[in-house]
Amino acid sequence: MGNFMLSKLIANGPVMKTVSLPRGRHRLHTMPTSAGYEIQTGAGYSWDGHQRGQSPFSVVQHTVSGSGRLRFGSQSHRIHAGETLLLIVPHDHRYWIEDGERWEFFWMSMNGDEALRTLASILAASGPILRIASQTVETLANCVLRLVEGQGETPGAASAIAYEATMALYDDVFGGGTALHMADNVMRPVVEHILANLGEQLGIARLAAVSGRSRAHFSRLFAEREGMPPAEFVLQERMRRAAKLLATQPVRPVKEIAAQVGIDDPNYFAKVFRRVFGASPTEFRTTGMYANVAGGLREGRPPAGKTGRPGRAPT
Repeated sequence: MGNFMLSKLIANGPVMKTVSLPRGRHRLHTMPTSAGYEIQTGAGYSWDGHQRGQSPFSVVQHTVSGSGRLRFGSQSHRIHAGETLLLIVPHDHRYWIEDGERWEFFWMSMNGDEALRTLASILAASGPILRIASQTVETLANCVLRLVEGQGETPGAASAIAYEATMALYDDVFGGGTALHMADNVMRPVVEHILANLGEQLGIARLAAVSGRSRAHFSRLFAEREGMPPAEFVLQERMRRAAKLLATQPVRPVKEIAAQVGIDDPNYFAKVFRRVFGASPTEFRTTGMYANVAGGLREGRPPAGKTGRPGRAPT
């Protein structure tokens, strides 16, 4: 299908459709409330998740070009072209643009128990900014286009369009990837953050903040991806980095290497290093053990002759 539906939606120009249907005795579980395509270029565009009423609804908003800003709880994000914003109102968030910025996007708002339940599960798993497949973008654009063209004038027709959009997102996040794939997408930035900051404190609170998840949710997803708790992963990466530094910088003091990987106490560093590698840092450096054992740490394997876990990482 390429990007035919998205191109067709854009060709219509900026448009907004409010879906207003009679309130009968039937309460369908997935219903659109509004949809459209916009290009915003000014500081007047701002939505606060605590100032949009108390009736819950969701917002799915895909960025075509430009970028927007998002504060989600205590976290700040940029929403770039190709990324999809997913939010549920009411909630502690705000999305907006500053004066002189440009944000081109299309969106659909939905309510109903099933829409909210499904989209909340996606939000909990993937966070408020999604990277969805081009085919999913096309499906969402097609649903928005059908609504703005008037194909959702009856409750059943409108609900079917909203349900199609919801299930397209569900399949994109859950259907083809499994929970492990999902955890990989969420935790990859955390792993990159760890590797770039091994010399700093890397406690659970900090890493959970990077992931945008609660501490408990973050710890569970991280363990699913890496096969070990975050603290153990941090410790193994510190030891692996230390082993490489010991091997490649033979005259550098062990104390300095320990500090570089985030361990200020040389005695504790030596104790943990011996537990992991079966040798002191000095012995490791002089016997050439690095080539034989350091590679196994990334996969969580203890070195030959060692069993058990290396211990808890200092945070």
